[in-house]
Amino acid sequence: MNEPIELLLADDHPGFRAGFHAALASVESIKIVADAVDGEHAVRLAEELQPDVVVMDLQMPRLDGIEATRQLLQGSPHVGVLVLTMFDDDESVFLAMRAGARGYLVKGAPRDEIVRAIEAVAAGEAILGPVIARRVQEYLTVAAPPSSPRPTSAEQSFPGLTQRERDVLELMAAGRNNSLIAQALGITVKTVRNHASNIFGKLVVADRVQAIIQARDAGLGIERSD
Repeated sequence: MNEPIELLLADDHPGFRAGFHAALASVESIKIVADAVDGEHAVRLAEELQPDVVVMDLQMPRLDGIEATRQLLQGSPHVGVLVLTMFDDDESVFLAMRAGARGYLVKGAPRDEIVRAIEAVAAGEAILGPVIARRVQEYLTVAAPPSSPRPTSAEQSFPGLTQRERDVLELMAAGRNNSLIAQALGITVKTVRNHASNIFGKLVVADRVQAIIQARDAGLGIERSD
């Protein structure tokens, strides 16, 4: 039998912590090793206990969940952070992902969804709840206003990437999946995945969502009328 996932819960509400413990008490694949009552406490406990996953609230005293995530991952980059919060606004979502969170769920998500998210984050995957996934999709499909500045070329934006990697990133930012990218570039899906892995490493991001955020911030993948 595999060892259970060791989890640190960071939330300043005692009632929520008690409910979370009760909900996961019968889940044999997850072991809650400690509770943190604020952001600074979460960073200290994560450094001390080295859990597999930290379930992180965003609004906490002393240090908010965004900064706690950033500081935690600076010292323990292998720990997976799953945000579980009341906030589903765009700013909170993208700040959390930029800070390094691998997953984002809204409180009130069903227990099975939370368990799946914890297991996915522990395995190194990125996961978004349905509400958050819709917000990310909206962000990726809504064109930026014509007045937004755009670099003169992808090469200037990401000089560390090869031309083919820039092509792949541009198509990612345009919302293409690996199959469509492979068709557009005349390469195999496996080659696309290899390029994507190289891109993530060079951009120092954990997953596709973070890479797309960087690309679109740089003006890639955005249809324009000017």
